[in-house]
Amino acid sequence: MTNAPTVTASAQGPVQTIRIDRPTHLNSLDLATKSQLLAALQAAADDPDVRAVVLTGTARAFCVGQDLDEARTADGPDAMADAVREHYGPLVRTLLTMPKPVIAAVNGVAAGAGMALALACDFRIAATSATFTTAFAGIGLSCDTGISWTLPRIAGRAAALDLLLHPRLLNAAEALDLGLLHQVTADENLDAKVQRSAAALAAGPTHAFAAIKAAVTFASESTLDAALEHEATQIARTGASDDYRLGLDAFLAKQKPSFTGR
Repeated sequence: MTNAPTVTASAQGPVQTIRIDRPTHLNSLDLATKSQLLAALQAAADDPDVRAVVLTGTARAFCVGQDLDEARTADGPDAMADAVREHYGPLVRTLLTMPKPVIAAVNGVAAGAGMALALACDFRIAATSATFTTAFAGIGLSCDTGISWTLPRIAGRAAALDLLLHPRLLNAAEALDLGLLHQVTADENLDAKVQRSAAALAAGPTHAFAAIKAAVTFASESTLDAALEHEATQIARTGASDDYRLGLDAFLAKQKPSFTGR
């Protein structure tokens, strides 16, 4: 008998919802879940019919990071480093380079790598009951899943170091004040709020969104001249898209554009 999947993917039109579904373990990431999650994210990235992605969890947790029972049996520090290179690095890289917008629907606790996965998404909408903690230093570890890259860019270096060196539980209101979240909504409204936001993004110019994401990431690591040249290449690419022609024609006709994602 095969084990039930711990990550599910479901489509609502052009919106793909990817759900970590391991509620009895607070959606912690064992080897099977990491592999399934990466496969689901990569499939969404490659599917031209998917124009927006939602990442969420089941029941009380968004994701509490690494399954520590499994970590206890790891073959030492080298195996831990391999897990970062083979699983956590690819997960965050896939989210950050996804050629379409990604919303983290934070339905509960987001800890360690779970918090880092949320930070790698383009937008974060949380339920009022959601909580956040970096967690890593609390068990004597450095950080992973790209949080050393994302957190300072979102909250600033000083706040990032404070959160990483003094891991503590933040409620949704505190996370919003720190700039970690875009919106907080009542628990019972989270799914509807996220689906409305995702649908609006899915109706947008998908190629332009992908180019903007790429440009912002590129500029964060480049010189001004390199960023300007990169912008020129992205303008050329999106200027050849159907959506640009649709958008321009609609603008000149003073109409609302109906983008196709092509």
